Amino acid sequence: MSFRTTASHPALILDDVRGAQKMLSGVARVTALEGSRHLTELVGSPVHLKCENLQRTGSFKLRGAYVRISGLTPVERAAGVVAASAGNHAQGVALASSLLGVRSTVFMPAGAPLPKVAATREYGAEVRLHGQVVDETLAAAQRYAEETGAVFIHPFDHPDIIAGQGTVGLEILEQCPEVRTIVLGIGGGGFAAGVAVAVKALRPDVRIVGVQAEGAACYPPSLAAGHPVSLDSPATMADGIKVGRPGDVPFALIEELVDEVRTVTEDELSSALLLCLERAKLVVEPAGASPVAALLSDPKAFRGPVVAVLSGGNVDPLLMQRILRHGMSAAGRYLSLRLRLTDRPGALAALLAALTVADANVLDISHVRTDPRLGLTEAEVDLHLETKGPQHCAEVEAALRAAGFRVMG
Repeated sequence: MSFRTTASHPALILDDVRGAQKMLSGVARVTALEGSRHLTELVGSPVHLKCENLQRTGSFKLRGAYVRISGLTPVERAAGVVAASAGNHAQGVALASSLLGVRSTVFMPAGAPLPKVAATREYGAEVRLHGQVVDETLAAAQRYAEETGAVFIHPFDHPDIIAGQGTVGLEILEQCPEVRTIVLGIGGGGFAAGVAVAVKALRPDVRIVGVQAEGAACYPPSLAAGHPVSLDSPATMADGIKVGRPGDVPFALIEELVDEVRTVTEDELSSALLLCLERAKLVVEPAGASPVAALLSDPKAFRGPVVAVLSGGNVDPLLMQRILRHGMSAAGRYLSLRLRLTDRPGALAALLAALTVADANVLDISHVRTDPRLGLTEAEVDLHLETKGPQHCAEVEAALRAAGFRVMG
């Protein structure tokens, strides 16, 4: 595929995105656009969720990988391809290569979640575990490419990758022609750049808002400097957008075409993931939930109709468990208390009865009677409770105090 890379001629780039859309016909799914009543009420205008978490391989990455590998020459295809990824790009390259009959090798960090490693192998790639962080894995993949002649498939910094990802933008305009704002996560920038290219060429009035995790936000300082800036140690649970430096190709496009880049906290990410699961019945990874996190953090800042792109749903079950706990805690759904009570028969039963009346669910309880800090007639209880929100937390604590229990904190 011939992609003419210049941010000054979006019409030419739009032609390439349209070409990518034709190429992906029958390969990538046209994913659903679902309305969200809860977010609509918060924002004050219609909010739709673009469900790329339901795409083949569980994310939008198949689109760019397929277009990139399709564009290889017969000689390049014969040499095979190599990629480095902790998950989504790995699976996209693996499936795209299998569909096109190209041998693929994927380097993944040694600590990559086992379900993602297994899925990448099942899609047909040879998986090699190397390094503890993605930068080490990336270096190993690039060395492999130099040594073997395999074509390195970059996750975001290549025009064909951007063209493939941009097909999501064309689908949004077809599914929601009245859209006024599109919100999507940004890592290296390939996805946001592709969507912006397609949308701005056809609807320059549509506002494009990118979202980064606060601990891995390489775009705000880069945009301020006018060139890509590297972060020393990006840190976030959202590994899909955990990138330390913008790609050179997408940066130029984002600088020109993306209207705003916002950041969200880890608490906001976990709360957004919990909302997607509870309200939309959708399994979404933290990176995929980042647009929802932005809407939750400042709902009145977005002009509707809004389309929030759920970019992926590949989340390790163990991480999901931790995130859900974190999200419930951030939403005020957990309450931890330490109480002092009289050490006498029936005291603990009375405490549990008071909690029953307050409608709090006991998740864990620790009853200590022999600590030297305690008086001879005292006992201490540590409680971990499931509640209905911040107001209910306050009500539970007030009910315990009213029942005569001494709440220590």
